[in-house]
Amino acid sequence: MEFLTHNLAPIMFAGLICFLLVGFPVAFSLGACGLFFAFIGIELGVLPEALLQAVPLRIFGIMQNDTLLAIPFFTLMGLILERSGMAEDLLDTIGQLFGPIRGGLALAVIFVGALLAATTGVVAASVISMGLISLPIMLRYGYDRRLAAGVIAASGTLAQIIPPSLVLIIIADQMGRSVGDMYKGAFVPGLMLTGFYALYVILLAIFKPQWVPAIPPEARTLRDENGKSGVTSLLVLTGICVAASVYVAKNMPALHTWWSGETVERVALDETIVVAMCFGVALAFVVASINKITRLGLLSKAAERVTFVLIPPLLLIFLVLGTIFLGVATPTEGGAMGALGAGIMAIIRGRLSMSLLKQAVTTTTKLSCFVVFILVGATMFGLTFQGVDGPLWVEHLLTGLPGGQLGFLIVVNIMVFFLAFFLDFFELSFIVVPLLAPVANKLGIDLIWFGVLLAVNMQTSFMHPPFGFALFYLRSVAPAKEYMDKITKKMIAPVTTPQIYWGAIPFLIIQLMMVGLIIVFPGIVSSGLDKEQVYDLDKVRMEMEATMPDAAGAPEATDPTAGMEGASSAPGDAAAPAADDPLKALQDSMANEKK
Repeated sequence: MEFLTHNLAPIMFAGLICFLLVGFPVAFSLGACGLFFAFIGIELGVLPEALLQAVPLRIFGIMQNDTLLAIPFFTLMGLILERSGMAEDLLDTIGQLFGPIRGGLALAVIFVGALLAATTGVVAASVISMGLISLPIMLRYGYDRRLAAGVIAASGTLAQIIPPSLVLIIIADQMGRSVGDMYKGAFVPGLMLTGFYALYVILLAIFKPQWVPAIPPEARTLRDENGKSGVTSLLVLTGICVAASVYVAKNMPALHTWWSGETVERVALDETIVVAMCFGVALAFVVASINKITRLGLLSKAAERVTFVLIPPLLLIFLVLGTIFLGVATPTEGGAMGALGAGIMAIIRGRLSMSLLKQAVTTTTKLSCFVVFILVGATMFGLTFQGVDGPLWVEHLLTGLPGGQLGFLIVVNIMVFFLAFFLDFFELSFIVVPLLAPVANKLGIDLIWFGVLLAVNMQTSFMHPPFGFALFYLRSVAPAKEYMDKITKKMIAPVTTPQIYWGAIPFLIIQLMMVGLIIVFPGIVSSGLDKEQVYDLDKVRMEMEATMPDAAGAPEATDPTAGMEGASSAPGDAAAPAADDPLKALQDSMANEKK
């Protein structure tokens, strides 16, 4: 009994693992484990009975958490876009654009996967959509089956790291940090990961060209009447819009001054980027619209189609992420605008029906309930685990590792990598992150950087053979039997499960390389964050104390040193208590504002 009393925390954690290995649902495993060990702790005298009275308060706190409202909004936005045919149009258009070069279809899948990640944030929707649309085309033109399966699964998992990712919302909530800051920190790693995927395909096109053939000329439908591809017109339009965006970015202070009527010398970098990109995208849309209405023939068929297919999702991305980055909207409000914008896009395309809306709302409700049930169970488990000093046990376990911060990061990432074999990112976020965040904070690790690092690592949970969920999603839509292609009238061999698994391994290695790069070069994440404003606290102290009245009601001090003498009195001096220290008040105010 003495051993049980002193080691209840590790026994509780081992008990949770046993619950999970049995196959009991995660939400109920967490809740049952928490209640079971709470009763044991009460019987052993380790926990007070009053601890359980905090459970209803914590559950109501979950229901009142506005940040979690972003999850159903972003999920609904993604499902409406996915079911309205946006992914199909994107893949068809970008596939025709890149198809004439080796590996063009694979590059199109990666590019569209990144766009879907920035608009849907749902891995399942991205993988299933691209699997249904692009996999038959890649098989039709002789792509290697392993590469085709791997690139579709990996591109779908970009929804894990590219904002508005659901896992970033949960990690930010569990760590008590801003979702907007987490989005900013993850933006550059997400783009880098997309670039690494594309680089891998380009290398295959050079060294294994038979794996990634170009589509034949007869399959290239995106051509003008004279037979030309029209790429030159698209490049010219792109160059004009990029030049306009750069001009706007360089003259942003002057534009602010003209708009507000007040002199503006500096504009925040994120605001400059968002406004400049919005201007460039809007300019392309206006030019394409004028060309189509007036039939001037300034743009080729390819340029016009690419513009009308790409601009709506890009505008939606700027609407959602731009307002969040600029501080105009919270993530919850940004998600609501995104869901509304997705509905408007579906109406314009003539794809929004009551059946589609019903399916999207039903799936969103199921996913939201799934998240809330896991969070309620995790709250019960966490309450008991804290009561038996579980965080202290985890802290002693991890801070005692050799190597300091680096040793902690290596061990934690290895642990998360192997836990991802059995748990998905929701479960990892609710179980592991609350245990690791306090230890990382105590070791002096920035929690935004740490959260992005864990999100990239958790991304591997979708690609692990044989348990990766992205592989399961792809297996559900990949052809399991030989079939006849509708276009070529040839028999196409099926895609086997081992081919899907082997295709995922190179991209899994790329993801792990990204984890290592973030650890070695922390600026990859911090480069996306705003630099904190540095205050000269000594100067602020002197200015405040020079104008503050004496604690006893004396008139204002004209000599700054007089205020400083009063502030430096002993803590027991009633005339200048330590609690009235203006520097401490300023620091507390700054900390609260930052939080």
